[in-house]
Amino acid sequence: MEENELQKLWAMLGLRYQSHPWHGIPIGERAPDVVTAFIEITPSDTVKYEIDKRTGFLKVDRPQKFSNIVPTLYGFIPQTYCQDAAAAYCMQKTGRKDMIGDGDPLDICVLTERLIPTGGIIVQVVPIGGFRLIDNREADDKIIAVLQQDEIYGQLRDITELPDAIINRLKHYFLTYKQLPNQAPQCEITHVYGRTEAQEVIRCCQEDYENSFGGLESKMSEMVLNLLRIQKTEEDS
Repeated sequence: MEENELQKLWAMLGLRYQSHPWHGIPIGERAPDVVTAFIEITPSDTVKYEIDKRTGFLKVDRPQKFSNIVPTLYGFIPQTYCQDAAAAYCMQKTGRKDMIGDGDPLDICVLTERLIPTGGIIVQVVPIGGFRLIDNREADDKIIAVLQQDEIYGQLRDITELPDAIINRLKHYFLTYKQLPNQAPQCEITHVYGRTEAQEVIRCCQEDYENSFGGLESKMSEMVLNLLRIQKTEEDS
């Protein structure tokens, strides 16, 4: 099977089957300036949904704690992974040691003035900054982005252009969304950073993804070719 025939095969499979949101949706040709985001939860959701890594379906992770409701669209950037490079960058910026990545795709918050009432969708967004969040020893960055072409937020290009009230609302959510009464804080935000640093975090997570999952399509193509060779051998024997 020639390369162009394999490309036709993947195109036909794309028409027949839904892509896995983490692995099958491209991050975007203009990344990290403009990236694709897969939205898991919205401000109207009272439970926390997250992607099931094996199947690609959304699952209920847990009810939101008490009055904690996510203040923006929230999801992840496809084809990213928080592992060694993300942890190393976090240690470089914080001076911490023995950090690890949280083992998930890179989280992202998307600001828009429009009501989007449902998750499970993909949007094109412009990263403008982020939070360096540490959950115990895990690097768990939260990228802040604006919906591309949004009437209110779409022209913003750096987190410094946001009102303090929005930043504080997001910080409060992430600092308390796992915390129970009479429990010591589990998460901390060491830095609020701008667009340039957010882009570097995305690059690190792209590197981690490539190191862990890179070449999936090539590996699948090789499997298809091997199966065809086996079939031909059996037919000839």
